[in-house]
Amino acid sequence: MAGVVPAIRIQREDFDIAAEIAGLTRARSDIGAVVTFSGLCRDERGALSALELEHYPGMAEAEIGRIAAEATERWPLQGLTVIHRHGKIAPGENIVLVVAASSHRQAAFEAANFLMDYLKSRAPFWKKEHRADGTEGGWVEAKEADDRAADRWKKQGE
Repeated sequence: MAGVVPAIRIQREDFDIAAEIAGLTRARSDIGAVVTFSGLCRDERGALSALELEHYPGMAEAEIGRIAAEATERWPLQGLTVIHRHGKIAPGENIVLVVAASSHRQAAFEAANFLMDYLKSRAPFWKKEHRADGTEGGWVEAKEADDRAADRWKKQGE
């Protein structure tokens, strides 16, 4: 829906999923569906003590804002929130949240899926592993499967 301004935040601190949903839907009777995706840090079978996420302030917000604006052009959304954390994140902690609100579920599902495919494959974040044994792991490379998932959203002629 034209006119929807996505809320984009990149922050060190954790977020409250229920509070984010409530903030997006409060006093709204035009919303019939809310789809959320929350991504958590995995412990990689006990091998990981933390995942450190780095970004360029300003650049990351602009890039996520660009893809969020594309989502609001593609689907009739009534609201959209994207939160991505940075810094050291321990296993079990939140990393990312996407909340997509629409009159109907399909638009909300597709928009959330589109955003997560982009965030996993192309958002300007760099991830470094810190291992439970005290050693520093390497930088995490993008996965080919994530790239393929994002490619399905390309518009004709791209």
